[in-house]
Amino acid sequence: MAQEQAESEIQPGEIVVTAQKREERLQDVPLAVTAVSAETLTTRQINDTNSLVLAVPSLSFQQGANPANTSFRIRGVGTALFGQGVEPSVSVVVDGVVAVRSAQGFSELADIEQVEVLRGPQGTLFGKNASAGVISVTTARPTRDFEGKGEITIAEHNEYRARGTVSGPITDTLRARVSGFYSDVQGITRNIGTNEWVNGTKNWGIRGKLEWEAASNLTFLLMGEYRETDSNCCASTLIDIRNPLLQTVVGPIRATRRNRQINEDTNTFSNSSAQTYSLQADWDLGAATVTSISAYQKFNLDVNQPIDRINAPAPIFLGSAAVAPYTFWNQNGGQVDLDAWSQELRIANDGTSDLNYVFGAFYMHSDILRPFARRRARCTAGIVGQPCATANIAWQSAASQIRLKQDNIAAFGQIDYRIVGGLRAIAGIRVQYETGTNSGFRIAPIVAGDAIFPGNPPRSGSFTASDTAVTGKAGLQYEFSRNAQVYGTYTRGYKGLGYEMEIAADLSNQRAIQPEHVDAYEIGFKGSTIDRTLSLSAALFQADYSNLQVQANRTNPATGETRFETTNAGSSRTRGFELEAVLRPSDSFSVNAAVTYSQSRVDVDGLNCALQLQAAAPVLTGMPINICYRPTAGATPTQNLRGRPLQASPDWRINITPRYDYEGDNFNAFAQFSVNFTSAQNFTSELDPLAVQPAYTLVDATVGVSTSDRRYGLSVFVRNLFDTNYLTNIGHNSLMATVANPFDLVATYNKDSSRFFGATFTARF
Repeated sequence: MAQEQAESEIQPGEIVVTAQKREERLQDVPLAVTAVSAETLTTRQINDTNSLVLAVPSLSFQQGANPANTSFRIRGVGTALFGQGVEPSVSVVVDGVVAVRSAQGFSELADIEQVEVLRGPQGTLFGKNASAGVISVTTARPTRDFEGKGEITIAEHNEYRARGTVSGPITDTLRARVSGFYSDVQGITRNIGTNEWVNGTKNWGIRGKLEWEAASNLTFLLMGEYRETDSNCCASTLIDIRNPLLQTVVGPIRATRRNRQINEDTNTFSNSSAQTYSLQADWDLGAATVTSISAYQKFNLDVNQPIDRINAPAPIFLGSAAVAPYTFWNQNGGQVDLDAWSQELRIANDGTSDLNYVFGAFYMHSDILRPFARRRARCTAGIVGQPCATANIAWQSAASQIRLKQDNIAAFGQIDYRIVGGLRAIAGIRVQYETGTNSGFRIAPIVAGDAIFPGNPPRSGSFTASDTAVTGKAGLQYEFSRNAQVYGTYTRGYKGLGYEMEIAADLSNQRAIQPEHVDAYEIGFKGSTIDRTLSLSAALFQADYSNLQVQANRTNPATGETRFETTNAGSSRTRGFELEAVLRPSDSFSVNAAVTYSQSRVDVDGLNCALQLQAAAPVLTGMPINICYRPTAGATPTQNLRGRPLQASPDWRINITPRYDYEGDNFNAFAQFSVNFTSAQNFTSELDPLAVQPAYTLVDATVGVSTSDRRYGLSVFVRNLFDTNYLTNIGHNSLMATVANPFDLVATYNKDSSRFFGATFTARF
């Protein structure tokens, strides 16, 4: 036993993770985990959670019009819908506190100790919103010695970032840490209508931690954090205009995939504030540790996304089609006001025994308020591009206010037992019960004299649903030595009940969106040479998802009814392999490499067809597969997909990062390159052939110098060295989009879709 404990002790330079809710060597954990250190975040300019995709090939995200419909994906699987009544498939956990909704997960990474990305379902230990995986962020704790650091980054196109931290002891048993950040990133899109740069962001935040050693074996950690984000994001740019009337209306916009201009009278905005307060207690019993985490979260999001995307301060005439296009759709926004209380209590041993265990209980209460309002006009006669006469304007409007209260309680446990030699058995289970009440009302119209917004008649209602679920994990692990292991696991995952909280909800005839279930299988290997010149981890995986929660597009261009229905449909399978390797041929040179092949395929019925395919849709009976058709004459075209790719899920992601370090008597230096390849992907659930981003490769580079004591440092970086253009979302333009005019496209993009340079200065004391 003494020899086994000695072998399991953590050696200098080894990576420690908390993927199984205890501190363990990454090498020992029988699941696929990528750990991203604070140094990696800094040198690769990973400033927010969105940018983690640069370091984790299995992680991707799809940009939406705002944080509420932007989602992370792991191994190609993520949330395939938007709406505040549905939980994310990828759980974001910060210092043990689980974010309730995906919008909370997109934030600045400041004063971080480490980020862990757990791949595949993690429902046993992390709960019901981790059916695809977990992003676990650990922020830095107070230190026993006084220290401080500051960091300033300046980049092209007016990007400014500042971060600072002070940490140290107050008394022999009391320590504190305070950190803050501020960033001002100018927009990358020019709105010639308002003469402003848009799609930019201003962030600031502050975090305080107080750690108290109440006894030699009892520690309390109190944390409070406040963040604000003001963003005129995320306006879409026109990348293709086929309708000459649209070109007349939008003016001097050259619609290409490199278009960086819009012409709108109102800026899109997405502003949020977030507060988190937690108290963690750790009681060391010798053989095990009892941990309690009590937390309160408050999150507010205010969003408005103009849909007309034109520079018209009043309704204008857009053409004399049989059904005139809508104009002046500038009011299309709402809020998310979220409060949540949670409590987790668990006991775990240190992971070095023949029998290792984690047992615990979890409770969360969340309360989400979702008000929303929309108003638009239709001009029925006039001169194209000219103001509409009052007599020819038909206004439509509606507003809703919906509130969802949820409670979740769970008991969980996981053990691993040494059967003989290096062979261990793994078993885990989680039993959980959840209940939710969704209630609200919709009024229409909201302005006297308006007509009711199509598909949004006045409604009210209240609905309660509940569910009990059992999830778990089983597997075997064989440890050849402290430097090599293989494992095989089966995991049963679960994603909880969903509710419709958006403005088009049928509040008087509600039903719950049923839970998703997943059966996942993984075989993996982790190993390194004795001298650690080569470390390698590999995994083969397959996950079968059933009862998918999807966003079905029920929009009818002929009537002007805009409706996206949250529903259950079909199933999906993701399978593939992952390789991660670190090669260290010398103390000064290393190469990190990672490859993910994830073939994500979906079977789903009843989706809308791509707009440009609807006019020619034939009338077919039965259940035609992978073709756009009408079940009856005059019916809305639909399609049933089998074995087709999941949206925003590239098959291949490859990353190679060589780095050279020099340590001298007077100074240190480093040079690092990063090559990231992403294969082609389709951004829509209906697999619109026009919404495809071809494969692309990004190359980033950083060089830096520091004093030999690392007190001062300066690094210079370039993002997207070869100026490779790529898009993060593609869709049809909503203005004048009809079956007869289906080819006008809009898109979103990141700042690093164009090359830019910057520098970071760091000081420590």
